[in-house]
Amino acid sequence: MITPGTIEKIMDAARIDEVVGDFVNLKKRGVSLIGLCPFHNEKTPSFNVSVAKGIFKCFGCGKGGNAVSFLMEHEHYTYPEALRYLASKYNIEIEEEKPSPEQQQAMDEKESLFNLSAFAQKYFENQLHETGEGKATGLSYFKERGFTLETIRKFGLGYCRDQWDDFAQTALKQGYKKEHLVRASLCKMKDQMLYDTFRGRVIFPIHNLSGRVLGFGARILSDKTNKPKYINSAESDIYHKSKVLYGIYFARSPMASLDNCYLVEGYTDVISLYQAGIQNVIATSGTALSTEQIKLIRRYTSNVTLLFDSDPAGIKAAFRSIDLILEEGLNVRIVLFPDGEDPDSYARKNRPAVVKEFLEKQTKDFISFKTELLLGEVRDDPIKKAQLIKEIAQTIALIPEPVTRSIYVQKCSDMMEVEEKLLHATINTFRRQKSRKEREKTARTDHSAIQEADIQPAVHDRPGVTESNDSQEKELIRLLLNYPAKEMLFEIENEDQRPEQVKINVAAFILQDIQSDNLVFDNPLCQAIFDVFAEQWETDSFSAQKVFTEHEDEAIRQLAIDLLSNQYVLSKNWEKRHRIYTREEQEDIKPRVLHAVYAFKLKKLERMLADNQQQIREASSEENPSETALGELIKTNRDLLSRRSLFAAELNRVVTR
Repeated sequence: MITPGTIEKIMDAARIDEVVGDFVNLKKRGVSLIGLCPFHNEKTPSFNVSVAKGIFKCFGCGKGGNAVSFLMEHEHYTYPEALRYLASKYNIEIEEEKPSPEQQQAMDEKESLFNLSAFAQKYFENQLHETGEGKATGLSYFKERGFTLETIRKFGLGYCRDQWDDFAQTALKQGYKKEHLVRASLCKMKDQMLYDTFRGRVIFPIHNLSGRVLGFGARILSDKTNKPKYINSAESDIYHKSKVLYGIYFARSPMASLDNCYLVEGYTDVISLYQAGIQNVIATSGTALSTEQIKLIRRYTSNVTLLFDSDPAGIKAAFRSIDLILEEGLNVRIVLFPDGEDPDSYARKNRPAVVKEFLEKQTKDFISFKTELLLGEVRDDPIKKAQLIKEIAQTIALIPEPVTRSIYVQKCSDMMEVEEKLLHATINTFRRQKSRKEREKTARTDHSAIQEADIQPAVHDRPGVTESNDSQEKELIRLLLNYPAKEMLFEIENEDQRPEQVKINVAAFILQDIQSDNLVFDNPLCQAIFDVFAEQWETDSFSAQKVFTEHEDEAIRQLAIDLLSNQYVLSKNWEKRHRIYTREEQEDIKPRVLHAVYAFKLKKLERMLADNQQQIREASSEENPSETALGELIKTNRDLLSRRSLFAAELNRVVTR
């Protein structure tokens, strides 16, 4: 485990502009740097990097973070991998501390499974090439499919003999444990006896990005059985189907250099195309495409071409997966093979040059393809056509880039003979619905994150908590985060009742003013940040921006980054060019802080007043109301109204109720 001291050295050394600049072309704008966001397609730069604050923020897709989170998002690194990348970049020696027994055990378990998988791959490969059964059955099958020995060796293909426990006994003799054999799906247990999972099957090893074997796919060769044709390794500590793509280890460099990947369904599709010279090809291995797999593709290219046989039902079944790809901002194209052909058979029957030419000429963009396919089923049925318009609009609505959406609207409008404005209106409806659902989901996620961190209280769903309350609370926290040490000048009376000017910094003023009235935030994330300020503000080592942009709680870290980021920055030549002189926010910090505090308190008073008036109504409706209790409530009501008027006056507001 990397020591906390080393992590601190890495975080101190890492410059956000240098780290992001390795992947994004950045240009200077004011005090920030801007560029095209690497996480979604855009024509106009909305991706901002603040060197002073050490953060990035995209105002288009909303992603934000520090140098480590950028690498985790962009390169799909784990947290330790991102730290090691930065340590290497800045020549920092990594010190590691001994992991806890539990952590060491988990690491040992994963490494044991990796070692076992590597052993199994070599065993199956040896069985294919060195045994009579392997040569006669497995190797002949691969050769019948047109695979050369070079290709077979490259993909590490193998064979498991049709024996009850041949592999199991070999592995046990080599010192591998029974529980690991079962956990890796290489063996199964029956009547306390181990037997081989993949017996009588040819083997397709599944590699991760670094080439280590994670699991296996296996195809049975006998037709005289009711067993499934293909079986795969079950989920394990090292193999997660939704995060793996078959062939990605071999295809990653070609995908990046050609800026495109071909996505197919099966192992043999990948191998046949690869052998035909189409090396940027990967497969889902028969499972539904997941968001994690799409992000893995996006690491190397933003263009995906799906290869299908001519079965319309199969294509329609894939529509949901394709929508996911569009939603992640990738461009999707389709290639449809002739009747009776699939990628594997077509690649085997034709010369590589013919295969390449076919793929280039038969490629269609997905939305046009989908529109054309469904139009063929609609004919003159108005109800079906209305449904078609909705379906196409829903697909176009998934595309994040507005310019791309507009182009597709234009194209589909012509194809379906429907007005563009109707398509735009339908698309906007779907996008608003999606946006609303995402906001609701984010609110629930934030709420859950705080509950898990044992931060009190979580009250998003309390009656009276509105978006307005939330924005005022966030404004207070924004000022705390951005200008904690900024001094404000106040005039007070000294002991001789003479005016005296004193300086109070923003953090001290806000903390003292809110705590003196025992007020709490309705937004638990805001309360969590406020509590950290209250506990640590006066410590010498406290750095607000560092503490919160590197906070272990993702929800808190993300809120801090959002509040520290400023989308709009005046250019250097603004005042000279337009002769309009502006003051920076920190120059007017005192009125801004006072306004934020008064607005926060006014909302609290309005809440207290509403609660009090409800109590008065309830007390008045009782058969024998207590005059004393009712009198106290009325007195409290007058006091609250008076205080509300004072705060409203400070805010230059007119209270009408």
